[in-house]
Amino acid sequence: MADEIRDRVTKYIRGMKERLSKVHVSDEKLHKILDLSRQYTEDAEYYLSKGDEITALVDVVYAEGLLDSVMMLSGKDPESDVSKKVFVGGTFDLLHPGHVEFLKEAAKYGRVYVSISRDKNAERVKRRPIVMHEDERLELVKAIRYVYEAFLGHENDFLDSVMRVRPDVIFLGPDQKVDENFLKEELKRRGLNEVQIIRMNERVNAWNHSSSTRIISDVLEKFCKPNSESQT
Repeated sequence: MADEIRDRVTKYIRGMKERLSKVHVSDEKLHKILDLSRQYTEDAEYYLSKGDEITALVDVVYAEGLLDSVMMLSGKDPESDVSKKVFVGGTFDLLHPGHVEFLKEAAKYGRVYVSISRDKNAERVKRRPIVMHEDERLELVKAIRYVYEAFLGHENDFLDSVMRVRPDVIFLGPDQKVDENFLKEELKRRGLNEVQIIRMNERVNAWNHSSSTRIISDVLEKFCKPNSESQT
């Protein structure tokens, strides 16, 4: 539990530092408040380094409140891209660079909340056995720097996981078979009206192993193919 709190506070501070790096104001009074927000963020980082997660959390929450005040008083949107909630759902079996690139792209729109498919649901969608247990996949995704929070999805209702987060953005992969219009209508029916749905344009193929299927294929080819010498 302590490690999870520390991880959450670490990501909170990182998000604040990203927000602060994008904000510039000319008004002297607002500038002083902005400097105070930066100071509290630095204090949070200091207390976290000393193992005092609670004080670090209090400081970074206060820093965020100050920053939101600056944004509101300056006439800008207090909900910057960094502070928006982004929902991502997926299996993440045999974690590979393509998964990381997908989550990195999602993080451009805000804090990323990942719903990990349960084993039985993942096998139904993938139409093959899942290599890694759901708890293993969850732990790996939690460790990715672009992920603010990860959790196991609902066993029977995908939208229940979405409603748990109540996101500003739902980020979809290029291959995810989701009817966007149907999704919007269902969310509206459940009272979630203002959700932006963004789909990643294409899969990143910068690496040899940018899909779980490719990894499985290579393992079979390299380690399970009968040795030609043994057949002679």
